[in-house]
Amino acid sequence: MKYAIIEDGGRQYKAVEGEKIDIDLYDVEVGEQVDLDRVLLISDGQNVSIGSPYIEGARVEATVLEKVKGPKVIVFKYKPKQRYRVKTGHRQKYIRVKVDSIIDGSGGKNGA
Repeated sequence: MKYAIIEDGGRQYKAVEGEKIDIDLYDVEVGEQVDLDRVLLISDGQNVSIGSPYIEGARVEATVLEKVKGPKVIVFKYKPKQRYRVKTGHRQKYIRVKVDSIIDGSGGKNGA
């Protein structure tokens, strides 16, 4: 199984060709292609390439499928004996992308 570990927005994701991942919201339209170039690791099942911190020239090409919202997070502030209670919520916005290809640093596709 070929996969890459990428970094985006301070978080790391495992990108497998043909699968979908939710990443931070970018100013892109549905159907556009995005290149994720902060590749930390590429593995093709036998060979593993590890960057320090990133692999030079490596990137993951992905297509934007839709804009989605994450699960609701409830924020409840409370002070005892003060009659202070505030309940708010938040839903983080993401874009769902489909990983099209993993390109390693040597210019070849799908390898390490």
